Amino acid sequence: MATSELSQEIEQRVIQLCGEFKQGITYQIIQNDMPELKLPQIVEVINRLLATSRIDMLKKDDDMLVFKLRDPGSLHRIKGAEPEEQVVYKIIEESGTQGIWAREIRAKSNLHLNTVEKVLRKLESKKLIKSFNSVAAPKKKTYLLYELEPDRSLTGGAWYSDQHFDSEFVDILNQQCWRFLEQKTVRARQVAGGPVAVCNASYGSSKEVLKHITDLGITKVQLSIEDIETILDTLVYDGKVERSTAGEGGQGVRLYRAVTSFLPTPTFMTIPCGVCPLIKECDDVGSITAVKCHYMKEWLNLDF
Repeated sequence: MATSELSQEIEQRVIQLCGEFKQGITYQIIQNDMPELKLPQIVEVINRLLATSRIDMLKKDDDMLVFKLRDPGSLHRIKGAEPEEQVVYKIIEESGTQGIWAREIRAKSNLHLNTVEKVLRKLESKKLIKSFNSVAAPKKKTYLLYELEPDRSLTGGAWYSDQHFDSEFVDILNQQCWRFLEQKTVRARQVAGGPVAVCNASYGSSKEVLKHITDLGITKVQLSIEDIETILDTLVYDGKVERSTAGEGGQGVRLYRAVTSFLPTPTFMTIPCGVCPLIKECDDVGSITAVKCHYMKEWLNLDF
């Protein structure tokens, strides 16, 4: 068999191995599959496949080199790019919506940090990648493919604007969600019959609440069912809303209804015990104040 034919056969087998090992292959895997080959022969074949952009070379955390099949879509997007650009692009592509930092790219590509930063600027200018600052690390740029949106865990989701928690937006949603459920309860009392019927008619699903918020047009952010349920759950914790579930075994649609509280929901710092100078003398917070403490007496305006 001619040398060229043998080389082509080896190349095809390496390509097949890359298809079998989705996580990539190493020199050792190739040698185990073709023990008759010497390392220089394998290196020559690998270099030829890299030069023709049929495979990519990545560096793992333990400095081991791994070879993977090149994605045809990626090849089209970065056709004609320099080898360093191709390597960096591939690493960013594999990070998906989680993105990746420049120093992580440097570690995986084995390129100098200055080279990585230069390549990143080139790829950004070509609109192949983009950068953003995550909520967890606002001072570090995270890179991902231009057409992808970063994972919500990195951006903070709907509650964050420019890496800052938008408390005003959350308060508005909180009020509007509660108002919708309160109005639903009022309508139920006017239409429904007995107490049980009124109670059942007072419930609204998180999907209904989401539609109401969307129809109000108070936000340009596209909210999800999970976002609305997060807001509704805070109302549950505040004692303003009651939650139930429609479906067998507690698995199904979440339902919510407004509840009437006769006293304001106290917090630890708003009840007298929170500021009482004698709190250390109580075995449990409030255990003796209900009958003796003048702070509690004054707060509840009781005559005992």
